[in-house]
Amino acid sequence: MELCVALDLPTKEENLQLVKIIKKYNVWLKIGLRTYIRDGEDFLLEIKKINPDFKIFLDLKLYDIPNTMADAAESIMGLGVDMFNIHASAGKRAMSEVMTRLKKYKKRPLVLAVTALTSFSEDEFNTIYEKNIASKTNQFAKEAMESGLDGVVCSAFESESIKKITSKDFMTLTPGIRPFGEDAGDQRRVADIAFAKEVFVDFIVVGRPIYQDANPSQVVKKILELS
Repeated sequence: MELCVALDLPTKEENLQLVKIIKKYNVWLKIGLRTYIRDGEDFLLEIKKINPDFKIFLDLKLYDIPNTMADAAESIMGLGVDMFNIHASAGKRAMSEVMTRLKKYKKRPLVLAVTALTSFSEDEFNTIYEKNIASKTNQFAKEAMESGLDGVVCSAFESESIKKITSKDFMTLTPGIRPFGEDAGDQRRVADIAFAKEVFVDFIVVGRPIYQDANPSQVVKKILELS
């Protein structure tokens, strides 16, 4: 199980300071929508200057018509990131178009499909999708695998079921991890490290429990020891 540290701080300078503090660790760095819109490609280059071995997960959750998503995926290829994600809600045709477009590249990033956002409650999800979270995420995961993606973004509570209906090698990445039982904040479906390991999660995303701590380096160290 690998750790993705979420760079979700209010400024570029604060994010870069965090990167410097944890630069000795073998972790992924997750760059989300706010950070990328604000700081752009230059931010990715600055991270690589601090430690060229950091792997970058660009968390933009692409969701548009198939051709536009595929165009965006090709543009992401030029950024040199190691993983990015798209919305499974865009449908099989869109997911397949993205993967078809990336076939011409000798080396491509991992591509994951977002199933159900971990901020959704069961009722909120049902209002939009008219299905419960478990059944719909399984459907999304199966469609993503059939479309050639590498895995999905889901909560830890869906990971084991998804592995059973797809493959043990089909990756699950779980946001909303609270390693030591911290407050859930704006997340609804959260889990700790022990549970994530138990259900075969491949990547855990941790943000606030790391960067809100007085000693982020020690928190990262402790998470890696438990992972």
